[in-house]
Amino acid sequence: MTNYLGQSAHPHGEPLRTGVLLVNLGTPDEPTAKGLRPYLKQFLGDPRVIEWPAWLWKPVLNGIILNVRPKKSAKLYESIWTKDGSPLLIYSQNIADKLQANLQEVWSDNIRVALAMRYGRPSIAEKLAEFRTANVQRILVLPLFPQYSATTIATIYDIVFDEVRRYRWMPELRTVTGYHDNPLYIQALADSIRAFWDENGRSAKLLYSFHGIPKSYFEKGDPYYCFCQKTARLVSEALGLAQDAFQVCFQSRFGPEEWLQPYTDKTLEQWAEDGLESVDTICPGFAVDCLETLEEMAVENRDGFLEAGGQQYQYIPCLNDSDAQIDLFTELAKQHLQGWEPPEIGSLPTNVRTFTNGHAKKTV
Repeated sequence: MTNYLGQSAHPHGEPLRTGVLLVNLGTPDEPTAKGLRPYLKQFLGDPRVIEWPAWLWKPVLNGIILNVRPKKSAKLYESIWTKDGSPLLIYSQNIADKLQANLQEVWSDNIRVALAMRYGRPSIAEKLAEFRTANVQRILVLPLFPQYSATTIATIYDIVFDEVRRYRWMPELRTVTGYHDNPLYIQALADSIRAFWDENGRSAKLLYSFHGIPKSYFEKGDPYYCFCQKTARLVSEALGLAQDAFQVCFQSRFGPEEWLQPYTDKTLEQWAEDGLESVDTICPGFAVDCLETLEEMAVENRDGFLEAGGQQYQYIPCLNDSDAQIDLFTELAKQHLQGWEPPEIGSLPTNVRTFTNGHAKKTV
């Protein structure tokens, strides 16, 4: 049975369930120009990402960028693609699977963890529809972005809210707006850096590279810059680093306007020209490795540093699906799911022992 919107009617007979919707940025289906074009159109067509007036931006996007950039980007994606597909999708799905297993220890069959992408597939709408079919009526939206920005977390909420507002029976919603200073996150980053240094040696300087945003977004009130600075400061304190032993920079700028500075590529080149021989880089703003880390940071910026006179460049991987990352997301989920846990039978009054369709059924 479907309702007037063409949606499936409420699944009577199914127990009420709780869902955790993990959301990452997204990835093309394949590393080809054909696969990149719809992905880039959706991404660069998001008004949260590009805040130009539509009358000005759409002709540039459709007439120039989407006719040039897909082929160029496809070559970059091809260089990081694995036999199993996109690294971002693989790591993100592993996190979802492991989080599901951890949460099932408390919620049993009453919990569902799903992975969605803001751009590309699997889509947010698709995963919310699966939640409805499973009678998930309480949803925690957990973006895989440590530092809040309107360009990432807010645009995820836009899609979630737009989707559920069409439902006749709207679910309860909770949202996580980031975890830039969460102690487990800070400790995980510090531990990963120490472990890397123990195995590979330590360079003269540590560079924290975060994805940039236009400077004008920060001036309008986006707190992202401040959250990036706090993350780097807390990790550096955990490592016992002096102020001159690390630097915060911003990468991946796009278009003609000024972005958050200092720029990662320009800083690395200047350091090499000034005589800095070795540098370690890490990207704390990315939960998992992707194009911007595996190609831009680990290859492109490495080449720029070495060509400018640097001697050693090391990239420290993201947390990916490590145990520390899974512990972090498990604790984040538990924290924000408080009060939604299914009550234990032993804790119920003696005249309430079973549940039917999510409602307590009294015994007689």
